[in-house]
Formats: sequence, structure tokens, C-alpha cells
Amino acid sequence: MSQEVLEEWLIEAIQALGGSAAILEICQWVWAEKEEELRNAGDLFFTWQYDIRWAASRLRKKGILLGTDESRRGIWELKREMI
Repeated sequence: MSQEVLEEWLIEAIQALGGSAAILEICQWVWAEKEEELRNAGDLFFTWQYDIRWAASRLRKKGILLGTDESRRGIWELKREMI
């Protein structure tokens, strides 16, 4: 499993949480919904909470997540068209 799957999960989590959420809420959702996949993900199991932050950075560069200057601190928010 590659780290890129975290981008998909991150989008899925934020959509499920109403379009925006705190990092803690997102990680709780990912664990609740993807635990089995994470447990079978090799090294990603040990690094996913760190790697999900890099996934968020990539999604910002792709224009999928709002930039850090566009949303409240500690909140990750999808652009409207992604909700």
C-alpha cells in the first residue's frame, strides 16, 4: 500500500465529517474506518499519522484542500466543489 492512498482516505474522511474537520477527528475516522487496512499496510501502519499530514500538503497543492491561510488553524477543509 502506498502513501497516496492516504490522500483518498483523507478526502473520504473529510467528506464524511461534513467537509471540514480537525486533524484529530480525521485521524479518529481513518482509524475507525480503515484499521484493518492499516494493520496490513506494512511500514505505513507505523507512520500513517505523520504521512497523512504530507497527504494534506499534497492535496493543498492540487487545489483539493483549502490552503492554511483560507481555513481556521488545525482545521482541514475541502474546497466546496469536493464536498
